[in-house]
Amino acid sequence: MSSKKILLIDDEQDILEILSYNLEKEGYEVHTANNGNDGIALAKKLIPDMILLDVMMPEKDGIETCQELRQIKELHKTLIVFLSARSEEFSQLAGYQAGANDYIIKVIKPKVLISKVNALLQLTSQVNERSKQIEIGDLMIDKDNFKVSKKGQLFLLPKKEFDLLYLLASNTDKVFKREEILEKVWGNDVVVGERTIDVHIRRLREKLGVDTIQTLKGIGYKLVV
Repeated sequence: MSSKKILLIDDEQDILEILSYNLEKEGYEVHTANNGNDGIALAKKLIPDMILLDVMMPEKDGIETCQELRQIKELHKTLIVFLSARSEEFSQLAGYQAGANDYIIKVIKPKVLISKVNALLQLTSQVNERSKQIEIGDLMIDKDNFKVSKKGQLFLLPKKEFDLLYLLASNTDKVFKREEILEKVWGNDVVVGERTIDVHIRRLREKLGVDTIQTLKGIGYKLVV
C-alpha cells in the first residue's frame, strides 16, 4: 500500500468522490479541495506528492492555480497533473506553460487513471533515489563519472551537453522551458546565443536518437521515456 499523498482540486463533487474512492483503494492518502484558493492553502499544509487539478473552476481557474503552486518552494518536487474536459491544443499548451507535468483529458476510466498516477509517481521516485545515476529505459546517465550509455554503447559528452541531458532526465514528466534550461545549465551570468539550446539538443539527438528528446513548440523540451 502506498503512503503517498495526492491532492485533488476540482469543483465537481462527484468527480472528487469517484477519484478519492479509487485512489484510496490503491492505498493513497487523498485530500480534496473544490476551488483553487482552498487547494493552494491545502497544498502548502500537506506538501503532496501529486496534485490532480481541473482547469475550469470558479474563483481561480486551474491555470492560475498551477502558476501559484509552482511559485511555492516547498512544492518544487510535487507533480502537478491537469485532469480536464478541455481538450483543445491551446488549453494543453497553457497547462504546460503554467508548470504542469502532464495533462490528462476527461473522461478517462478510473483504472487507466490509476495506472497513469502509479507510473508517474513510481518513475519520479526512482529518479529521486538515484540522484547521481539515472537509468531510463536503455539510457544510463552517471553524473559522478560524466558518462552516458545507451544499449551498452558509451558516449563521452561535452560538459554542457551532459548537463543538459542530465537536467532533462532528472524529471522526465516535466517540460523544461527554454529560460529554465539556460538558467540551470549555463547560469544567469553567462551570455549565450539564442540558438545555443537548439544546437545542443540537435547534437544530443544525433548521438542518442532522434526520438529521445521531444520538442513542445513554443514551450521547451522534454525527455521521452
